Amino acid sequence: MTTQHQHLVCGHSTAHDCLAFADAGTATAAAAEIRALAAAQTWGEARQVRMTHLWNPAGPEYHEPEDGYADDKPFDITKVGAVEDGNWPPIVSTRAFTVLPQDLQDRHGKRQVTAHDGDYLEIAVAAEGELVAELRERRYEVTRDDALINLLDGFGLNSPAA
Repeated sequence: MTTQHQHLVCGHSTAHDCLAFADAGTATAAAAEIRALAAAQTWGEARQVRMTHLWNPAGPEYHEPEDGYADDKPFDITKVGAVEDGNWPPIVSTRAFTVLPQDLQDRHGKRQVTAHDGDYLEIAVAAEGELVAELRERRYEVTRDDALINLLDGFGLNSPAA
């Protein structure tokens, strides 16, 4: 059993009706990128959003101006193909594979396989108390933030709060 200090955020992922975990610092930065892209008013603005934790689904490698996505055209994040298809942002429940110790993944989670979006770790919401207690015994700091977890999963992208 390893012990370390790491700050995790957890919350109820509405998309998969399970508990999801993410590194708090990375989660906050990725959420800022999602909010910045969602706030873009034009395709030009969307293309200029810098991403360091995610990839930009509105980037020129995906949507060329000459293909009808001119810089001055109105931008709606919910109309971007990768967002419509559920490929962006990536499933938040996949992050548990990298932030949770393997023994806790095995004990509290179940690997779910999806045909298009990759595997994710399904952790019952009812397991939260026990799992968080075990993490805290290992010196993890754990904060509950359902809104952040769901934003990382793409929920609320079409609302002003995104």
